[in-house]
Amino acid sequence: MSTLDRLLQARRDGGPGQPAATGRPLAAGFWVLIDPDRHAPAEAARRAEAAQRAGADAILVGSSILISDNFAATVELVKRAASVPVLLFPGSTAQLSGDADAVLFLSLISGRNPELLIGQHVRAAPVIRSLGLEVIPTGYLLIESGTLTATEYMSDTKPIPRAKPDIAMAHALAAEYLGMRLVYLDAGSGARQPVPPEMIAACASYITLPIIVGGGIHDGAAAQAAVSAGASFIVVGNALERARGGALLGELAAAVHGAPIPA
Repeated sequence: MSTLDRLLQARRDGGPGQPAATGRPLAAGFWVLIDPDRHAPAEAARRAEAAQRAGADAILVGSSILISDNFAATVELVKRAASVPVLLFPGSTAQLSGDADAVLFLSLISGRNPELLIGQHVRAAPVIRSLGLEVIPTGYLLIESGTLTATEYMSDTKPIPRAKPDIAMAHALAAEYLGMRLVYLDAGSGARQPVPPEMIAACASYITLPIIVGGGIHDGAAAQAAVSAGASFIVVGNALERARGGALLGELAAAVHGAPIPA
């Protein structure tokens, strides 16, 4: 079974090893993003293990800029610590490792920066092939979040306006027609507001691809709103850095998987 098939299976089942309950609201997959710039490899591995225990279906590893030189070591230790899929969420060609299960081959189709539409991909493709990584082509859409995010700054692109779901719909459909396997609606790292549920619902009704939603999801209610709108996978990273991160993991996993949110 491919890594993408495992992710889709976990989404259908409502979490790793959790058979879908009759009559339960549609569940989604819960992915936790670990930034190598924020944690030493050993700490990243501990966080991955804790995320899996709390119900995460996959671990993403990636950074908008990558100042640290511990990327390879981080991926290696995270993979040892977690039995769920470990996916690369690369901000550049420097963020590749054969220890991961797959790489989200991101094309920033919401922007018009040729480096992030094809330039980086041409340089990365031979490396990915030599590493034997599974590739998951992903149409990446940056959505306005109420503040300038690291992704927006580093990519030198404008996000899609929050109040323009029609623009997001057209971009998502283009991703499907280009042969992408997933569409990622991202408010960006440090987002003040998440992707609007109305935009998620509009895209979900317009395309057949699974939709990933990330950025600005700070609690179970926001995660649940995104899932109810049609998100197939929810990604949370920055919110887990706070003091309440441990408790928040369980709250988010329950919300995403369609279970009651813990009090």
